[in-house]
Amino acid sequence: MLKLWSCVRKELLLLCRDRVGLLVIFLMPVVLVIVVTLVQENVLRSMGETKTQVLFLDRDSGAVGRQMEDIIRKSDAVTLVKEIAGKQIDVEMAKLAVAKGDFQCAVVIPEGTTKAFMKKAREAVENSLPASPAKGRVRKERLREPAPRFLIYFDPALSETLRLGLASLFEKVIMGIEMKEKMRVFSEVFPVYLEAAAKNAMGPLWSEENRKMVPDARIEWDNAPIMVVEEKAAQYGAPVLRPNTVQQNVPAWTLFGMFFIVVPLSGSLIRERQTGMLTRLFVMPLSYLTMISGKIISYVIICVVQFALIMAVGRFALPIFGAPVLNVGSAPAALILITVSAGLAASGYGILLGTVARTYEQASMFGAVSVVICAALGGIMVPVYVMPKIMQSVSVFSPLSWGLRAFQEVFVRGGTVRSVLPDTALMLLFFVTTTLIAWFYMSQRGRTRIQ
Repeated sequence: MLKLWSCVRKELLLLCRDRVGLLVIFLMPVVLVIVVTLVQENVLRSMGETKTQVLFLDRDSGAVGRQMEDIIRKSDAVTLVKEIAGKQIDVEMAKLAVAKGDFQCAVVIPEGTTKAFMKKAREAVENSLPASPAKGRVRKERLREPAPRFLIYFDPALSETLRLGLASLFEKVIMGIEMKEKMRVFSEVFPVYLEAAAKNAMGPLWSEENRKMVPDARIEWDNAPIMVVEEKAAQYGAPVLRPNTVQQNVPAWTLFGMFFIVVPLSGSLIRERQTGMLTRLFVMPLSYLTMISGKIISYVIICVVQFALIMAVGRFALPIFGAPVLNVGSAPAALILITVSAGLAASGYGILLGTVARTYEQASMFGAVSVVICAALGGIMVPVYVMPKIMQSVSVFSPLSWGLRAFQEVFVRGGTVRSVLPDTALMLLFFVTTTLIAWFYMSQRGRTRIQ
């Protein structure tokens, strides 16, 4: 036990003396969490979390423009702007402002829109009623005028997602106005149609007294929805949290920082081998298992400190910049289990690299690149569900994917120790496998060939 403690103390002393290495181990994950979270938070806000400013120019000054303006102003997604620097906008000014990126889009309602809109609504209603002598002329004249259009000018640099969202919003507004106008016209046309149909059916028997028998078909359009969409999160056990950039990025980049210890860990093994320190250690009554156990314990402690530091950043630092507060769930034992398992997995991988690689350059290059690849496959940078099917199939082999699933189980789904056991078991299995391979490789080479 004393030998093991001596190895742990030696590793911690070497780490404390390497101040640049400490900055890489602790500062890099913190900076990554802050920068990536704030960037993604701003992107999400631009995609609908905050209101998008839209230039609005109504050149028609009719009913359609007024209704559209009233409906859009009630929306939580868009803010209408009708002036720039206190000046009323015109078409060219609106196009220039959008082209420069000052506004995401501009809506222009051309002159004559209301008149053409009402004419098309009446035409649509009349053509929807069954043929009758009263509308035989309409049936023969099938030539229709083009539908009126209102123009939307988009910023060329606007993301496709936001562009489609804004276009969908405006189409929904137009659809509501169109339905309301069609019902108004229908309530006017239908009594006339009924009277003409009755008169045609009764022929000579028709009289003015019969006109009173035609029912009044005036309709007041009810805008109340007959079906609503209610969003609920599928859950089991404790209530789940709505995922946000903080709940995603803090555990994700914490794992990335943990696994990046493979570079200093493998490098320390190679330096000890190249300087002859490893040979001198083996001259002493010290087993290889005790030596690597000291390294593993030291770097697991580093991983735990990393985790605690980044959790503090998520709880206290990120809210200062306007990001949501990190909610760590209600299962601290599960978080400790995940952190220790991830630290062991990262340490085992570092031990394997340091044992197999012959030079520090080999270990550092392969270790850094392989960790980045595993992070990309594991959903650290992009969620797994948006990847192609083949990438989703490969991602299940990434240790960072196991760790991220376990963290999200606790942070978002309200998971417990029992629910994270499958993923933590995979990380522990990865640790045992990599450590055994390193031990086998070392024993095959023999102590005399270590240097």
